[in-house]
Amino acid sequence: MAVRSNLVGAEELFARKFNTLFAQGSYSEAAKVAASAPKGILRTAETIRKFQSVPAQPGQASPLLQYFGILLDQGQLNKFESLELCRPVLQQGRKQLLEKWLKEDKLECSEELGDLVKASDPTLALSVYLRANVPNKVIQCFAETGQFQKIVLYAKKVGYTPDWVFLLRNVMRVNPDQGLQFAQMLVQDEEPLANINQIVDVFMEGSLIQQCTSFLLDALKNNRPAEGHLQTRLLEMNLIHAPQVADAILGNQMFTHYDRAHVAQLCEKAGLLQRALEHYTDLYDIKRAVVHTHLLNPEWLVNFFGSLSVDDSLECLRAMLSANIRQNLQLCVQVASKYHEQLGTQALVELFESFKSYEGLFYFLGSIVNFSQEPDVHFKYIQAACKTGQIKEVERICRESNCYDPERVKNFLKEAKLTDQLPLIIVCDRFDFVHDLVLYLYRNTLQKYIEIYVQKVNPSRLPVVIGGLLDVDCSEDVIKNLIMVVRGQFSTDELVDEVEKRNRLKLLLPWLESRIHEGCEEPATHNALAKIYIDSNNTPERFLKENPFYDSAVVGRYCEKRDPHLACVAYERGQCDLDLIKVCNENSLFKSEARYLVRRKDPELWAKVLEENNPCRRQLIDQVVQTALSETQDPEEVSVTVKAFMTADLPNELIELLERIVLDSSVFSEHRNLQNLLILTAIKADRTRVMEYINRLDNYDAPDIANIAVSNELFEEAFAIFKKFDVNTSAIQVLIEHIKNLDRAYEFAERCNEPAVWSQLARAQLHRDLVKEAIDSYIKAVDPSAYMEVVNAASKNNNWEDLVKFLQMARKKARESYVETELIFALARTNRLAELEEFVSGPNNAHIQQVGDRCYEEGMYEAAKLLYNNVSNFARLASTLVHLGEYQAAVDSARKANSTRTWKEVCFACVDGEEFRLAQICGLHIVIHADELEDLISYYQDRGYFEELIALLEAALGLERAHMGMFTELAILYSKFKPQKMREHLELFWSRVNIPKVLRAAEQSHLWAELVFLYDKYEEYDNAVITMMNHATDAWKEGMFKDIIAKVANVELYYKSLSFYLEYKPLLINDLLTILSPRLDHNRAVSFFSKMNKLKLVKPYLRSVQNHNNKAVNEALNNLLTEEEDYQSLRASIDAYDNFDTIDLAQRLEKHELIEFRRIAAYLYKRNNRWRQSVELCKKDKLYKDAMLFAAESKDAELAETLLQWFLEEDRKECFAACLFASYDLLHPDVVLELAWRHNIMDFAMPYFIQVMREYLTKVDKLEEAESFRKTEDDVKEPQQMVFGQQLMLTSATTPVAPQPAYPAYGYPAPTAAAPAAAGYPAQPAYGFNI
Repeated sequence: MAVRSNLVGAEELFARKFNTLFAQGSYSEAAKVAASAPKGILRTAETIRKFQSVPAQPGQASPLLQYFGILLDQGQLNKFESLELCRPVLQQGRKQLLEKWLKEDKLECSEELGDLVKASDPTLALSVYLRANVPNKVIQCFAETGQFQKIVLYAKKVGYTPDWVFLLRNVMRVNPDQGLQFAQMLVQDEEPLANINQIVDVFMEGSLIQQCTSFLLDALKNNRPAEGHLQTRLLEMNLIHAPQVADAILGNQMFTHYDRAHVAQLCEKAGLLQRALEHYTDLYDIKRAVVHTHLLNPEWLVNFFGSLSVDDSLECLRAMLSANIRQNLQLCVQVASKYHEQLGTQALVELFESFKSYEGLFYFLGSIVNFSQEPDVHFKYIQAACKTGQIKEVERICRESNCYDPERVKNFLKEAKLTDQLPLIIVCDRFDFVHDLVLYLYRNTLQKYIEIYVQKVNPSRLPVVIGGLLDVDCSEDVIKNLIMVVRGQFSTDELVDEVEKRNRLKLLLPWLESRIHEGCEEPATHNALAKIYIDSNNTPERFLKENPFYDSAVVGRYCEKRDPHLACVAYERGQCDLDLIKVCNENSLFKSEARYLVRRKDPELWAKVLEENNPCRRQLIDQVVQTALSETQDPEEVSVTVKAFMTADLPNELIELLERIVLDSSVFSEHRNLQNLLILTAIKADRTRVMEYINRLDNYDAPDIANIAVSNELFEEAFAIFKKFDVNTSAIQVLIEHIKNLDRAYEFAERCNEPAVWSQLARAQLHRDLVKEAIDSYIKAVDPSAYMEVVNAASKNNNWEDLVKFLQMARKKARESYVETELIFALARTNRLAELEEFVSGPNNAHIQQVGDRCYEEGMYEAAKLLYNNVSNFARLASTLVHLGEYQAAVDSARKANSTRTWKEVCFACVDGEEFRLAQICGLHIVIHADELEDLISYYQDRGYFEELIALLEAALGLERAHMGMFTELAILYSKFKPQKMREHLELFWSRVNIPKVLRAAEQSHLWAELVFLYDKYEEYDNAVITMMNHATDAWKEGMFKDIIAKVANVELYYKSLSFYLEYKPLLINDLLTILSPRLDHNRAVSFFSKMNKLKLVKPYLRSVQNHNNKAVNEALNNLLTEEEDYQSLRASIDAYDNFDTIDLAQRLEKHELIEFRRIAAYLYKRNNRWRQSVELCKKDKLYKDAMLFAAESKDAELAETLLQWFLEEDRKECFAACLFASYDLLHPDVVLELAWRHNIMDFAMPYFIQVMREYLTKVDKLEEAESFRKTEDDVKEPQQMVFGQQLMLTSATTPVAPQPAYPAYGYPAPTAAAPAAAGYPAQPAYGFNI
């Protein structure tokens, strides 16, 4: 009681009682007192020492273990107790007990406990350290158990920073591979946990090169500039201990920030010359390494030179050649070949020449000579080839190359004095140094190469060789023999020129004559022979006339200065016109020139000599007139000469010439062409003499001459020629077109009286719009050929009567369709309908349809009627009858035509004529065509015939071909003009109308009920609902509205409909809500009705949807029930549906005037675990039963005791007794005993105490029974039991501890059955141990 009442001195009472019991030897009772002492005042080391000091009795557990057993039953041991209990347990190897206690959280974990356990089980010690939150010991255990991966994760989790390097060093000693993994974990984050340099030092302390390399490759993979020293260190250690690894690292190009110079030196020392060269930048170092080409990959070395500067490359090449030219020459050649453009060909050539390595120079230049165009390259290649004895290559280059300097190469080859002169011969032959070649070879007694050259190399250069030999005074016999050997393979002209230049032409005479005797026809050979004959005066004229093979131009030029006459002979023979004229003019040989020109018959040549700027033209013309033409008998020669004079525009000279030939008695007096020419020349030069020539001469081409005269405006002369030769059509044409005198033409036509003449006159009259005269002339000529022009002219001038005559004449001549067609039209124009009907009834080829259309267009409907009737064109006939006002006949014709267009035309005409019966007949044939319906309706509507239009469409509905457009348009017409019939029409035919179109019409006509009907059928339920709400008077119907509102897609319409019902039909709103509730947002609905203050109106709706347990619905309904004071319904609602603000409702009900509602408030507080408020409210309203029940349900002993005290204060003894039993489990017997004793109501409390006594006695009996059973069992199973084993079994219950499964690895959630957390960490840490 002192403890329960917190009285001062209670601790001393427990200490005194403990000492008393301990002194009496009641160690078990003393242990219970010590365990139950307040504030743990007796749970000290001194108490444990007292129990330890007591020896164990035989057959009984030691007092110490009894003490620990009681403590374990009551709860957790403290730090010191845990140590003292675990020490003997571990000594006996009973780790499973320790694991069980840890799992049940019976021990307080500490560092000392972990140290104690660690000697026996490091894994179990790790669990203790984790619970005790000793990071340094946890990490140490992780390291000792090999769980290095978990060290970093744990340290990050608890925020502990150990000495990572020290840990790593310890790990390295045990397992280098795991140490590598641990080191990698230390640096895997952006901020490493340990300094990388120190980590590397740890690796190097154990000479763990491989592991260190792996670590650094992973740690430095980002290639940061700040890690350059580490990159250097990595490469350094591998270059010293594992060069191959270093080579692979450098080959992968992973790092770029290391000390390249230092690494390069190490590479060279390690024998990695290639890597060393890649890193060296100093030329001295590069030269030192590069000369060892036998240790380098040749291909790589060649590519390496591409990274060097030009100067460095040349220096390295020089160093390589200096070190070992035989070994390095091939590589140097490869480098030079690949980089010659960058290094410069000249510099490379000088480099090879400086070492006198012509072999290297030859191979280097040989690789580029085929692609280079530098003359020096080709020359140096030739030099190198000569030096190395590669004569064939010299020969090839000399033959194929076009880039070398031929003069320079020639001089070099002459100085080289090669054993084979073929390269020199090739160069001289290609670049025309043959003369120099001959002089060189002849002076060096190498005549055999001359013969080789002209025989095998190039025989065509024999003339130049002969010229050279003549220049060196070579023997004629040698030259003749050489010419004879090389036969027919050279140019004779060149040979003759070479010999002729040296005045040694006769040297060739034997050779030339032998060639001619062999049958040679080569002009050059004959030219040379002719020159020799002319010079020797050996019958040259005969040779020139008889020899057909020489070149006249060549020989003629040769003769000009020697004998002009022979030159003329040669030129004439070869028709060298210009050369002959030049010679004749220079030597005044005009007679020969004139004869040659006449015989030559060349117009171009005549034009040349008859040019005005020719100073010799007059003398030449005189010789032509006097001598040449008088001698000739060839008409063609005369003709060509005359044409030449004409072309040269010499009319006067030509007339003089022709008069002498034609008018004088000569062979050519009757020559037609000459007579023609004379007249033509007179026309051009002297028109006054033309008429005289026309009359005197008879054998000329009259039509052609006359036409020329016309073209020169000599019309009268032309008329005279046509008239003289009876060409009357041309004569009248001149009169009409050129003289332009129709009167003379008419007189000439009457005199001739020829149809062709009359026809020409008629055409002329027609062109001058003399239509009547033209028609008369055509009739006289009986010429209908121009019927189209006549028809057009007569139509234009309305000469229909004359046109009829002409067309009747034309029809007799030719039954042309056009003629008969125009005749019909002309008869119609002259209103000869009888003749017209007779004509079309007979056989004809006329286009009657076309004429009918023309008559129709010009308003001649009677004629058109006859014509359309004749061709059975009922469509146009109907149109014509419409214009004539014969509507019934028009309808009959339209029926025969059966054309929509015709029906429309007749229908529209009947409408205009107000023949509505006939119009309806036509309309029925129109409306079946949907495309025509709109035009028909518009026509009727524009004229205001609405009734007739509706009647027409109503009649058309029964047609077999009735279509949607008809039903739609009729509905629209009903909406406009007969709205009372629209609903009936829609109900019958809604499926056959175009609903969108009718919708617009109904809306425009304000037919709201019909509009709703259409919206419903068209499944536009939203618009239907909106229309009914906007026009409720006309459109709203309850059943339809309910049916449609359930189908709308826009939920917002639900709430608009609610507003509408509240305003229009508030009493029906619950019916509407019943339909809407499946899709209604109840929160929004309640909010809506709350704002409208209409919640009472929709109470049935709220009750119907309360099964959804919606908060807003529940609260709204609860508020209504509260207002209605229906506490029973309210309690039922609260019990059934709990989704509402219970505290708010309780606070409001707490102040209600009715006790039942306040009772509900208490009930609500109880449901929210506000036991004290609930009980206080019950006490206030004297609801004693409820207060006792609520206090009992709260499981709060303090609240139950408070209620007991209140009952005593209120003197409610019966309630006190009832409360004892209601809160039996919560009340402490000592408290109840004190209260009953103090208030003298022991009688009321006695039943309670009887029950308590009975319960305690039952528990004691069960304990004694269990104790007895355990002793018996221990005696049977363990006769020689370990110390304190029996007591430990008691404390650990009768069920043995099952082996615990391993928990997940670190980073995963611990098992849910884990013990409570210690110091913020899981009691069962997930590190992969069985704890």
